[in-house]
Amino acid sequence: MIYLTTFQIEQELGRRLKRRRLELNLSQETTALQSGLSRRTITAVEHGQGATLATLIGLMRTLGALDQWDQFLPDPGPSPLALAGLRKTPSRRYASKPRRQPEPPAAWQWGDAQQP
Repeated sequence: MIYLTTFQIEQELGRRLKRRRLELNLSQETTALQSGLSRRTITAVEHGQGATLATLIGLMRTLGALDQWDQFLPDPGPSPLALAGLRKTPSRRYASKPRRQPEPPAAWQWGDAQQP
């Protein structure tokens, strides 16, 4: 499929959607009612005459094929750089200074008392 033209790919997708619809024994009219699209739109898609992404999603949902998007374009997951950023714990830049304890008052000695 790599070397097909856009038109040829549209035709092939249309054929595959039609084949899926027939496997489910659905008429174009029934498919139109279930998908919220017109029968004319379904005919156009099946003949490879183009479709919007919303139309394609609606058809695939109706035909029970929406889960196949993952096979078509799998989620790549987070990038290696994003993973490295997630694993990295923030490191401290500076050591904290020890807290200075207040000096205890000097012990009382004889003769330190003030006289009135």
